[in-house]
Amino acid sequence: MELSDVQSLMDRLYGEADRERGVPATVAWLCEELGELAQAVRKGTRDQQVHEFGDVLAWLASLANQCDITLDEAMGRYVTDPPL
Repeated sequence: MELSDVQSLMDRLYGEADRERGVPATVAWLCEELGELAQAVRKGTRDQQVHEFGDVLAWLASLANQCDITLDEAMGRYVTDPPL
């Protein structure tokens, strides 16, 4: 699945609800999911880690959609001028 596919999927599944929730609440959910990912990476099983990576990516895509930014655009600098 391409990054643009992830964003399109999240928009189809949750776009309306995500826009109603708004950016501040979406950021809060993303932060919560990052915490769950950190815990899964430290102490979880591979299945739990896969689950949490998916949740983080989904919330990140939702936030990007709300900000009218593509994940491809956001990752572009890593292709042309990666931070060292």
